[in-house]
Amino acid sequence: YEVAVPAILMQAIGSVMTFLMNKILLGFTSTAVAVFGVYFKLQSFIFMPVFGMNNGLIPIVAYNFGAGHKERILKVMKSSMIAGVTIMFIGLLTAELIPDKLLLLFNASETLLQIGVPALRIIGIHYLIAWFCIIAGTVFQALGKAVFSMIVSIMRQLVVLIPVAYVLARVGGLHMVWWSFPIAEVISFIVSTIFLIRIYRTIIQKIPA
Repeated sequence: YEVAVPAILMQAIGSVMTFLMNKILLGFTSTAVAVFGVYFKLQSFIFMPVFGMNNGLIPIVAYNFGAGHKERILKVMKSSMIAGVTIMFIGLLTAELIPDKLLLLFNASETLLQIGVPALRIIGIHYLIAWFCIIAGTVFQALGKAVFSMIVSIMRQLVVLIPVAYVLARVGGLHMVWWSFPIAEVISFIVSTIFLIRIYRTIIQKIPA
């Protein structure tokens, strides 16, 4: 239950976040909601390979933790981070260089392009650090600390993202709302780093050489 319940909650959090974000965007225009929906479909092409890699990372870390192979754990973590940052960098380039081409895949109207092009470029910034948070969360789960992953996920999607999006919507309008994604990712990066350092010192470092 310590591992499973946080995983269940993390799946549910995404739906709650999407519902609340749509409510905020509807305060501007339905086209903004459409842009948000398109972004979610597009990001799956970038996140899916990382999540697939994580599905292989969990058993490798967990088995080697049980076997007491510290060096193998560190090696696979390093390899995963290199692969993760490579994939996410490709996602960043596509979001920054060809956002209009991506939106046209969904038969985007002129209005959707006007809102969507800057939105994708702003949201795409969070790809720079999202890979770290995803892989760190996977390591937490593999080492039996899924509650850390849950905390980071809740902070990013509910505690930070939604309130920041709401405030920015009131202060700066629709254009500013999209900045809530990079801001939330920076906060989750900081928290993930703190948790990863703690896990390294209390668990990984204490594995006999």
